[in-house]
Amino acid sequence: MPDRPLILAFDTSAAHCAAALLSGDTILQSAVEEMSKGQAERLLGLCEELLQASGKSFQDLDAIGVGVGPGNFTGIRISVSAARGLALGLGVPSVGVSNFDALAFGQDGPCACAVDARRGQVFVQGIANPSLAEPALHDADALPPFDGPLIGVGGQPPVLPVAEAIAHITAQRYTAATDRPAPLYLRPADAAPARDAPPAILP
Repeated sequence: MPDRPLILAFDTSAAHCAAALLSGDTILQSAVEEMSKGQAERLLGLCEELLQASGKSFQDLDAIGVGVGPGNFTGIRISVSAARGLALGLGVPSVGVSNFDALAFGQDGPCACAVDARRGQVFVQGIANPSLAEPALHDADALPPFDGPLIGVGGQPPVLPVAEAIAHITAQRYTAATDRPAPLYLRPADAAPARDAPPAILP
């Protein structure tokens, strides 16, 4: 295991394209570009820009971290497919990190993490909160009681931006990673299919 592993992490589970490059415990580069579509075309270019700005290349990476949701159905598939493809091509581990873990990163004590699910609903999971131990869909104005702050939509901001948190979590997990990242879906995709079909996720 390198003394200062180089981790590339990214997320397209919401209306953004976010990426971060971590060396050891230091974020070298980080970027978030707001966009509701076009993540598939932008993601790898953004990652390459971060690497070049640090004098690095994809071949220097020790692991890939990716946000697996919950969130936008197509966006999750884009980033998970990219992470699995990069990891396979580079021969490095890939680690899937949920948005709940990214939101909770750096928090001390119990909390609940909320991700926008639209239509007045949120995806919620509690940390050290038995009533919210499993991630689930809730009405935003009718959450079960929980201890500690609410992090994310409707609550306080997380300690770190999503891609930076994913990078730090990946650094903690990648040496023990065995399973390839897989999307975390908490409800079916909308009935209306996207005009451009998302990439397929192989088992």
